[in-house]
Amino acid sequence: MRSTEGESRPESDADRPGGEGAASRGWWARLRGAVPARVAAMLVGALLLQLGFVLSYVGAFHHPEPHRIPIAVAAPERVAPDAVRKLNGMPGQPLKATATDEATARERLRTGEISGALIVKPGSRTDTLLTAGAGGASTATALETVIAKAEKAQGRTASVVDAFPAQAGDARGLSSFYLVVGWTVGGYLFAALLGMSLGARPATARGAGRRLLAAVPYAVLSGLGGAAIVGPLLGALNGHFLALSAIGALVVFGAAAMTIAFQVLFGVLGIGVTILLFVVLGNPSAGGAYGPELLPPFWRALSPALPNGAATHAVRHIMYFSGHGIAANLAVLAAYALGGTLVSVLGVTLIRRRRAAVAAA
Repeated sequence: MRSTEGESRPESDADRPGGEGAASRGWWARLRGAVPARVAAMLVGALLLQLGFVLSYVGAFHHPEPHRIPIAVAAPERVAPDAVRKLNGMPGQPLKATATDEATARERLRTGEISGALIVKPGSRTDTLLTAGAGGASTATALETVIAKAEKAQGRTASVVDAFPAQAGDARGLSSFYLVVGWTVGGYLFAALLGMSLGARPATARGAGRRLLAAVPYAVLSGLGGAAIVGPLLGALNGHFLALSAIGALVVFGAAAMTIAFQVLFGVLGIGVTILLFVVLGNPSAGGAYGPELLPPFWRALSPALPNGAATHAVRHIMYFSGHGIAANLAVLAAYALGGTLVSVLGVTLIRRRRAAVAAA
């Protein structure tokens, strides 16, 4: 039968009650009923954290390239300026070379101020490259590669000497990084468990203060325990037990205080913000698997500004470089501990006042 312009379209199965369209709408309604909007938002947040984790770790580690690794060049005055100019002029600026005498170069390497020292010997075709494996095997290896390329271009070679190697039990100098990871995880897990037991957001400033006070002995025990494990128990980082313990206590308390602060500001979602800061951003930028000089600009800039990177640098320099150059690291760790404390207490106070004002209105 021919259809006319005014005829209605035959009803399909999808439009009939109980058809496919109704079934799909019923399925969506059941799903929305089973997953409240607040829970759905949390699940979306978890997905974003997961994808952020992949992006951050792969983004940081997938293509390491050296960038301005600090190195001293010890050479006679007549050849030093040219040697420094050629090293600093390499494509991509892998090195940051400065001229000095050999004694000063060795001292700067001993204190961790530089990552290597090139001793140029004009009367020979073989120079000497001094490295500090204790400062991170990845950086030392990258430095060897870059110097070998530079020396080859000049028809020369360089013999490599690891002047300050890591301890025998500290494979590739990674123990410092994993020690800091353990301390950081312990700090935010402590605060997260308190939140699960007592409520994500403290009800009063006194309640926030009690949580912060409870974190103090936990942090002290964590610092002592971590130092004991890497030192006497495993022999990975021997010596400087009390200094390591103090750093650990500061790291753990700072992580706990920041987690409590995030819970005050964001409630249960504060745990996600903590994971974003310490795990998604902090770990890949800390200088563990690859030194900060080998990371892309974003992660390289984050490294000294986050507790993970600051603590890793501090532990390495306490263990191997007599604690030189850690003042800025300690300031960062103290800032997170103090900032977390202040935000926790003041944040609860301000939230209570705002709620009281709204209720009075």
